[in-house]
Amino acid sequence: MNARVDTSVLAHQLSNRHLDALEEETIFILREVAATFERPALLFSGGKDSLVMLRCAEKAFGAGRIPYPLLMIDTGHNFPEVTAFRDQRAKELGAELIVRSVEDSMARGTVRLAHPDESRNAHQSVTLLEAIEEFRFDALIGGARRDEEKARAKERIFSHRDSFGQWAPKAQRPELWTLFNTRLAPGEHFRVFPISNWTELDVWQYIDREAVQLPALYYTHPRQVVERRGLLVPVTELTPPREGETVVTRDVRFRTVGDITCTCPVESTAATASDIVIETLAAEVSERGATRMDDQTSEASMEKRKKDGYF
Repeated sequence: MNARVDTSVLAHQLSNRHLDALEEETIFILREVAATFERPALLFSGGKDSLVMLRCAEKAFGAGRIPYPLLMIDTGHNFPEVTAFRDQRAKELGAELIVRSVEDSMARGTVRLAHPDESRNAHQSVTLLEAIEEFRFDALIGGARRDEEKARAKERIFSHRDSFGQWAPKAQRPELWTLFNTRLAPGEHFRVFPISNWTELDVWQYIDREAVQLPALYYTHPRQVVERRGLLVPVTELTPPREGETVVTRDVRFRTVGDITCTCPVESTAATASDIVIETLAAEVSERGATRMDDQTSEASMEKRKKDGYF
């Protein structure tokens, strides 16, 4: 109880003036991509980070004037509330939305699951690389942040990918004084991360300040879950309870959203962005560590996927 009171007091004293500098940097990078590359796209999932980035893009260019399409790589196992919100937001902004599906890659035989219940999350890399080839994208703007995970902390804002779509963490280009080396050889492309320097707390402060609308999953709601490997696994058709597990109803929210088969909620009564700011101040585990089963296989799981072309 005392920790809660102390956190609440700290939240009232918390400044958000630094958000102006973060927003300014993000807008600069979004404009730099538009000015530098011929065929960029903005990766858009309908999640909180991509919605924050989209708000910055709206400020950078104006509604109806975002100069690159929004690209969604759909596993087919996304929360329907999130995909519906994605479509709604793209329509409101008058932005072009391109959706490519892992299921289409499966039909082509370029993605093969080890078993039917396998998470499709990592297989998005294949579908993404196919979309890059189809549209000849030379830059993809993503919402990854350095505080999320160790591999993402290693990455530059302008992250070079070779002609195979792979990332070489030991051969990255320096980024001094906000000068970006954007030279490309044929077949290569960049992944650009305009909110690299933001934290989860910054994101929620910005959502609170800007009144950014999010899918309802991000706020408290009752949901049936089972406890598994220290996580709360939502009970769905894709993630049914296993033998011996007890289904309980908890008040939860999602800190991050993705493939249903590997995304877990956390117990929470936070109903507003300002409530979540208070919770985030007290959080001791990163959002991916607290909610993503696919990142718990090993400390190197994300880095391996990123080398293979993941976001």
